[in-house]
Amino acid sequence: MADPARIKPEAKPERTASANEEHPKSGGTEDVPATAKPTDDNKESSSQDESKQEVKSEMAAGEDEDEGTSGETSAKRLKVEPEKKKEKRQKVDEDEIQKMQVLVSSFSEEQLNRYEMYRRAAFPKAAIKRLIQSITGSSVSQNVVIAMSGISKVFAGEIVEEALDVCEKWGDTPPLQPKHMREAVRRLKSRDQIPNTKYKQILFN
Repeated sequence: MADPARIKPEAKPERTASANEEHPKSGGTEDVPATAKPTDDNKESSSQDESKQEVKSEMAAGEDEDEGTSGETSAKRLKVEPEKKKEKRQKVDEDEIQKMQVLVSSFSEEQLNRYEMYRRAAFPKAAIKRLIQSITGSSVSQNVVIAMSGISKVFAGEIVEEALDVCEKWGDTPPLQPKHMREAVRRLKSRDQIPNTKYKQILFN
């Protein structure tokens, strides 16, 4: 007969072994969701990164579109500004032409004849070209000759106008005399309206 006291201790280790076998199973089942959570987090982070990249690409595309539209608007402005300037110039020219027509229509016959002679009068361009080349020592274009002939005509007109004032103040009657012209030149020089052609040596102390 076997001793019952010896039989009981042998049954206990079996229970502990079975309990140990049950505990690892439960631990394994608990570890599975823990490993599954990081994969879900990685998926969420990757989806967030993709959404951020899409937003950045949309922002960059929007900036490019804005730059393109700003460039187009600036080009349009540059085109519009010269057109506005041309329109203003045309309006000014038309106004001046109308004023000149009104002024000419109010001229007397004598004034009209003098105005026609003034418009027809001009310095010979060949003489002006020779004079410029003799002073500068180089050849000049035709546009420069035309500009200088026009300036010379205006300069001569100012001298004649001043000479007429001198003639009137002195109590003389036209035509103009050389003394009137010399006095007119002297007065214009005193007002610094005629450049001084004499060479002046400037001394620095």
